[in-house]
Amino acid sequence: MNNAKTMQPVKLSLKFKITWGIASLGGNMIAGIFGALLPIFYQDYLGLTAKWISLASLIYGIWNAINDPVFGFLSDSTRSKLGRRIPFMRYTAPFLALTFILVWLAPQQAKDVWLFVWMLVSMILYDGCYTLIMLVYSALLPEVSESDTERNHLQISSSLFGMVGMLLGFLIPDFFRPKTGSDPSFLPLQIAMVVVGITCMLLILVTTFNVKERLEFTKVDKPLGIWEQVKATFSSKSFLVLVAQNFMSILVSSLVTGSMYYLADYVMQTSTIILLIYIFVPMLIGIPITNIIRKKVGVLKAQQILLVISGVGLCALTFLPNCFIPVALVLAGFGLSGPQTLTNILFAQVADEDEVRTGVRREGAFFGINALITKPAQSIAIALSPWILQLTHFVTRNSNDGQIVLDQPASALFGIKLFMGFIPGVAMLLGALILFLFPLRGKHLEEVQAKVLEMHALKHEELEKIG
Repeated sequence: MNNAKTMQPVKLSLKFKITWGIASLGGNMIAGIFGALLPIFYQDYLGLTAKWISLASLIYGIWNAINDPVFGFLSDSTRSKLGRRIPFMRYTAPFLALTFILVWLAPQQAKDVWLFVWMLVSMILYDGCYTLIMLVYSALLPEVSESDTERNHLQISSSLFGMVGMLLGFLIPDFFRPKTGSDPSFLPLQIAMVVVGITCMLLILVTTFNVKERLEFTKVDKPLGIWEQVKATFSSKSFLVLVAQNFMSILVSSLVTGSMYYLADYVMQTSTIILLIYIFVPMLIGIPITNIIRKKVGVLKAQQILLVISGVGLCALTFLPNCFIPVALVLAGFGLSGPQTLTNILFAQVADEDEVRTGVRREGAFFGINALITKPAQSIAIALSPWILQLTHFVTRNSNDGQIVLDQPASALFGIKLFMGFIPGVAMLLGALILFLFPLRGKHLEEVQAKVLEMHALKHEELEKIG
């Protein structure tokens, strides 16, 4: 048995890494459809006004602020034979499928108030299930290995599968959503959403039956009380800085996914698939390249470099002629591989530093409080685009007897480019600047990583004594 001086980071098999990513495929497919289709479905197709969508987004944001830290603290404190994370993923997956399907069953001819109620209730139910599953999935990553390399490989697997899921999240509704007609039928779309919900549930279940937790963190660690966890979390400068940067990344992701159909339909007047190729292929190429950049400059600097690349591409999209928008999307897509892959590795480093301070692993608390602070970015994105469209005199299909209006005012076209390009671009550049304040670097990071290995060796010894 290894002692504290010779303890090495856990090495993970290729099968483990592949199986790990399958849950991300399911989760990101559902999230991709939700983020891309929700705004255009309720505003453009069903005619729900910006004020009702904004109100739903506000209440939804408050719910997000409550559920994430609660689920995070609950996960950290759970003690079961299967561990702290896997049971929540496994037994919530069927409810995720059901609540996701409900989002798209809104009554087509209902009044605004009833559309608002349906949108709000279904969003809240769906988000509760999605949050619980994906929060504990993220919290599980830092504890399965102490190595940044192994964590990077896991996150690459998760990101690659996740990108495929997000791509399918754009393509599937694009195949089945109504395109023309004064009385569009939503039945093909609704059937597709039923199939997607069930498929994603099964993908998540596959991971839960093949990935095992390290039980020393369940059986040996003694969970902190709620107030102790809150104090320890908010006293971590590393965590607060990273959360501030991640807020910008979440805002960008939500704005870009929620804008893609608008950019394709009205600005470029081309297939959504074409634009997805421009942004997703560079992202897929960039995800494994993050491992090369990380080896040369470290996780932190690699993240900053990629944030800047993405920010420049998105800002340029707003002001370039339409023929150059594909170039801007390529830059943005490559840069977005950083937040997709490296953010959770930085959170793992934060959890390591915290374990040295508190003696226990508390990834759930960190990811929960992170969501408390960053999830409102999703609500801001959902509310922002309808208001910009309304202020720039965008003409909806619903107001034109279900027919798409391609001859939009120049102000509306600029509004689309504004919330697709300039606003998220500036957010990315601010995120890169914020990371200059991140303290986990150099000698301090090396000391934390060495200490964590010693602590885990001791915890493994205690686990063997318990039996």
